[in-house]
Amino acid sequence: MNFSINETDKESLLNELKTANVEFQKKYPGDKPDRQPVHTVYGGANLFKSDTTVKMGEVALRNLQTYAPDFVTLANVLKLDGYQHLPTLEKDIAKLTKKLDAMTEAERKEENAWLAYSVYNKIVKKLKTEGVEDFRIDFEDGFGNRPDDEEDATAVNAANELAIGMKNGTISPFIGIRIKPFTEDLKARGVRTLDIFLTALFEKTGGKLPDNFVVMLPKVTIPEQVITLVRLFEIIEKKNNLAPGYLKMETMVEATQIVMDDEGRNPLFRIIQASEGRCIAAHFGTYDYTASAGITAKYQTMAHSVCDFAHHMTKVALGGTGIFLSDGATNVIPIGPHRGDNLTFEQLKENRDSVHHAWQVGYGHTMHSLINGMYQGWDLNPAHLPMRYAATYNFFLSSYSDAVFRLKTFVERAAISTLTGDIFDDAATGQGLLNFFLKAMNCGAITEEEALATGLTLDEIRSRSFFRILEGRRKK
Repeated sequence: MNFSINETDKESLLNELKTANVEFQKKYPGDKPDRQPVHTVYGGANLFKSDTTVKMGEVALRNLQTYAPDFVTLANVLKLDGYQHLPTLEKDIAKLTKKLDAMTEAERKEENAWLAYSVYNKIVKKLKTEGVEDFRIDFEDGFGNRPDDEEDATAVNAANELAIGMKNGTISPFIGIRIKPFTEDLKARGVRTLDIFLTALFEKTGGKLPDNFVVMLPKVTIPEQVITLVRLFEIIEKKNNLAPGYLKMETMVEATQIVMDDEGRNPLFRIIQASEGRCIAAHFGTYDYTASAGITAKYQTMAHSVCDFAHHMTKVALGGTGIFLSDGATNVIPIGPHRGDNLTFEQLKENRDSVHHAWQVGYGHTMHSLINGMYQGWDLNPAHLPMRYAATYNFFLSSYSDAVFRLKTFVERAAISTLTGDIFDDAATGQGLLNFFLKAMNCGAITEEEALATGLTLDEIRSRSFFRILEGRRKK
C-alpha cells in the first residue's frame, strides 16, 4: 500500500498535536464523578447552632405533613404524572396507600399511582434522615453589616457550634461559610471573618475541617479577588500546619460583569483558573444578578429570561471543566399568613392555598433548573425543602427509563469501540450519562440495584468513573 505522508513527518505532526490535545484535556477533564448536593441552604451566622440542619429537616417534615398529609394531595397540587387517576375520598386514598405499601417496587411501577407515591415517600424519608444536604453559615446577605465586635463574636461562636456539630454528627454532609465579598469597601471585613472563624475552628478541632467544607466568596467580578483568597488560604494552611490545597472555595455569579467583562469576553474560565484548582463550584445569585441587569424587584425571579441567559453563558464558559453549577433560590416561601392554634376554617383554607401556591412556584423553578442542566439550587427556608426534593425525585424517576436505555446502549457501543480506539472521548461522554445515575443515587431517588439496569455491575457503578469502567472492560 502506498502513502504520500512519510512516517517522520507524520510522527512529528502527531506529537505536536498530542501536546495540544493533552493540554485541552487538562483544562476540560469532563464532568466530575464526585457527589454534588442537590441544594445549598444558607442561614445567618448569628442563628447557626450545631443541630441547625437537623431541626430544619424536622420543620420541613411538619410543613409537608400539615399541607399534604398524603401522596394524593401532593400529586394534585403539583399535577404529578397520573394524578388524574387518583382517588379523592380519604377512605379510598387510605385503601390505595395500604395496597401500595404491601407491593414490591416492581409491582408498584405497574400502577398509575407509582410516581406520586414514590415521590412523596422518598421526600418523607429524606427529611427524616438527611433533610439538608448542604449548608452555608452566612456572614453576607443573611447576616448583614453589623459592628465589627458583633461579627467577630459571631464568627467565634459559629466556629464553636460547628465544632460541636462535627463531634456530635449533627451537621449536613456538605457545609461551609459565606464571607463578605472582596470589594474595596468590604474586603477587610471578609478577610477578618475568614481568619477568626477558621482559627477558632482549628483550635477546637485540632486543625480539622468537616468533610466537604468550602468557603464561598460572593460577588466576584475579577480574577484578582480569587487570587487574593488563594494567597490567604496558603497563609492559613502554613500557619496551621495544613496540607497545601486543603482549603477549598466556591464563587458566585451575581453581576453582569462576571458574564461579560469590559473587553466583551466571558471571564468565568479565567476566574476559575485563578483559584489554582481550589474552586469547586459556581453558584448563581438570582436577585443580585437580576438587579445588576436592571430588573425591578417585582420581576426578580428565577424564571426571568436574563437568568436563563446567565445560566447558558455560565454553562458554555465552564462546560467540561468539572466545576459544579448551582442555580439560585425562589423567594416565595411556603408559609401561611395566619399563625396560632385556634384558626378559623377560612384562615386554615387561606394558609393551605397560600402554601400550595408557593409549592407550585418553587417546584416549577426547581424543575426548570433541572431540565436546563442545573442540578443544584439554593433554599432559603426549611419550608422550601419538601418542594426541592419533590422536583428532584420527580425529575429523576420520570427520566429513569430513558436514561437506562441511553446509558445501556452507550455502554454496549463503547465496549466494542474501546477494543481498538482511544477511550478518552467515550469516557467523557459516558461520564455525563453515568452522572445521571450517580446524582439520582446520591439524593435517594434510586438505589444502586436500580442502576444495574444499565448493564453496569455494582463494582463499576461504585467506581463512579466511566473511564475506569471502559479501562476495565478493555482489559477483559
